[in-house]
Amino acid sequence: MSGRPLFIALLALAATACANVTAYPTPDPAIATTPTESAPTPRERVAAFLESCEKWDEWDKPAPPFQILGNTWYVGTCGISAILVTNPQGHVLIDSGTESGAEIVLANIRRAGFEPNDVRYLLHSHEHFDHVGGFAKIREATGAEILASSVAAEVLRNGLVSEGDPQATSLDPMAPVEVARIVENGEVLKLGDLELTAHATPGHTPGALSWTWTACSNPGEPPVCRRIAYVDSLSPVSAEGYRFSDHPDYVGAFLTSIDRVRALPCDELFTPHPSASGMIENMRTGKIASCTDYAAALTRKLDERLAKEAAQ
Repeated sequence: MSGRPLFIALLALAATACANVTAYPTPDPAIATTPTESAPTPRERVAAFLESCEKWDEWDKPAPPFQILGNTWYVGTCGISAILVTNPQGHVLIDSGTESGAEIVLANIRRAGFEPNDVRYLLHSHEHFDHVGGFAKIREATGAEILASSVAAEVLRNGLVSEGDPQATSLDPMAPVEVARIVENGEVLKLGDLELTAHATPGHTPGALSWTWTACSNPGEPPVCRRIAYVDSLSPVSAEGYRFSDHPDYVGAFLTSIDRVRALPCDELFTPHPSASGMIENMRTGKIASCTDYAAALTRKLDERLAKEAAQ
């Protein structure tokens, strides 16, 4: 598919405009956008985000929202992604950030011009507190139905990381939350004319999911459509003492996940940690992150981890 996402198309302007544009106010969880506020332009939103955030940044550092393309918005913090996909029949939110970060996400949904209570579904990437720790807060604020993989559903329901998770012994519990429905690999979530496809990508965690959908520019603009892929971290990180090489079946699933990422319908890649796909650097330079490059990098990291374990 041809065309470039809205924020990429505006980068050349944003690079020179940053000094001249009034930055969009940093989200304040206690303040919602009021009808009298003038909405920032897409260029101003991009410039404000770039002014607010660093290449590697804190998980709960507030950031202004920006439009990725058409119905797809970034509403997360500087260091943790949250993606809002909008639709007249209701919206879909992927990830919540931490429990504290969820307040920023809710404020950003409002600042983007949408209402949290119009969020119909809440989806996840992987089941760690920095990405789903705010699910209970988001659920309370929106009434959204939570959809999860079978493994992640158990984690969300009891707040405890699963025993098979490589980081199980190093993570704190989360607030439990009700899960409405289990989603399987390849299942398509439909809402109006919106379709998001779930892709099981275990590796970083046993219950991780990645998501793909198509976003198109708003009516009245030259038509630009891109296949968006929100792909899980898939980094071989673990608690002290855990050896991936002692779990060959898990490594096999990890490799299958990387192969699945490589084959995704993917014109534009986003990740739960923006830094993992170089999002801010890409926004500044105009580069588009690709799933094939990401899969190659993940393969190298896993190979390096297994080689390190073999040498010990």
